[in-house]
Amino acid sequence: MKKVAPRSTARRKTRSTRPKAEHAPQGLAARDLAARLVAGVLIGRQPFEHVLADCLARPQFTGLEPRDRALARLVSATVLRRQGELEFVLNGFLERPLPADKGRLWPILLTAAAQLVCLGMPPHAVVDIAVELTRRDRGAHRFSKLANAVLRRVGERGAALLEGQDRLRLNIPDWLWQRWQAAYGSDAARRIAEASLQEAALDISLKPGTEAAARVWAERLGGRFLAIGSIRLPPQGRVEDLPGYADGAWWVQDAAAALVARVAGDVVERSVADLCAAPGGKTAGLAAAGARVTAVDVSGMRLSRLRANLARLGLSAEIIEADAASWSPGRTFDTVVLDAPCTGTGTIRRHPDILRLKKAEDVKRMAETQRALLGHAATLVRPGGLLVYSTCSLEPEEGEMQIDGFLAAHAEFARVPIVARDIGAEAEWITPCGDIRTLPFHMRLEASELSGLDGFYVARLGRCG
Repeated sequence: MKKVAPRSTARRKTRSTRPKAEHAPQGLAARDLAARLVAGVLIGRQPFEHVLADCLARPQFTGLEPRDRALARLVSATVLRRQGELEFVLNGFLERPLPADKGRLWPILLTAAAQLVCLGMPPHAVVDIAVELTRRDRGAHRFSKLANAVLRRVGERGAALLEGQDRLRLNIPDWLWQRWQAAYGSDAARRIAEASLQEAALDISLKPGTEAAARVWAERLGGRFLAIGSIRLPPQGRVEDLPGYADGAWWVQDAAAALVARVAGDVVERSVADLCAAPGGKTAGLAAAGARVTAVDVSGMRLSRLRANLARLGLSAEIIEADAASWSPGRTFDTVVLDAPCTGTGTIRRHPDILRLKKAEDVKRMAETQRALLGHAATLVRPGGLLVYSTCSLEPEEGEMQIDGFLAAHAEFARVPIVARDIGAEAEWITPCGDIRTLPFHMRLEASELSGLDGFYVARLGRCG
């Protein structure tokens, strides 16, 4: 296999290869955005959605067509999901490692490789645009010939290079793979990994009503009604353009996340504190079910989104900007819901940047935060009340072990086992202790793009009266 060597980085008295004209080839803006999104995550170490918001606020992207935004998201998400195999292919055509001072060359190569190897896009256009992006990048322009040579080989032989490789092991970080094996066994770990690398369907929650009305909405939206009450649609573009969104008929919420409000039971006219509430899916579910909700979150920006969501839905809640670990309202509540911040390893289907941003040490750090939040949340529950704890993590330290430790230290609380049929759940989602533990490969449906579920842990605890 012929490999390509990077050019020397020594200064040369040659004219720059960057073009004088700034005429943009068709499709360049979308690929430029994709490369910037990948660079923001892999190099800038920022969450994908933060990078996306920052990029879309820049003049060169403000007028980008929706289809180009969708393409940029598709390409960049593909890189984040399949970075391991894409790097395996690229490195197979490089003679030696690239230098540190290479600008955005690597994100450009990764996004181009994703289009060639994973998405099956026309090689000529993909390579030409990637080379043009390289030429236009201040730090990468001297590698334009290398980019051209490497990507042409990727287009010709990249897929063949992956034959016989364990793609799951290439794409899932070792620390995460080892944790999943230890917690769930080798077979389940592979199923978790496979499901986590698939794009998630779009789940929506409706305001309470009859099942017949929900099925009408499912038909109108071209989706499927789920037994737990959610409607599932194939991956969509702008949800704001779907029927019912502007009218406040529904909100976006993974089906597993919707279970949290259901676990709280009958909340009509009951006081409920929703801690770490933003962006508000659980607040909406509780308020729609008739609860008097106090929504607490430390982020004013995220609370702005919560307010906007509630206003669109025609729902109300008392909204308080405060740290849930120390908030002291001077009263207790019938129910306290704590959807604690976590590593989010159960939501990789929706947030593939988690694969690239989280580290093993984050599990311990987040577990300590959860322990503090849980201990304080317990003080807000009235005698005879409920405490509902949840995380969207697959890591036992953030779920089962967290609750076991809490109960060992708080004799005034005891588990209130969750019964699957009471919330429309499947029996395999309920642990022997009566908690919910969903895994990404749960909820297998006939249409592959509609299968899967976020990995969630939910426990319901009662305070002795």
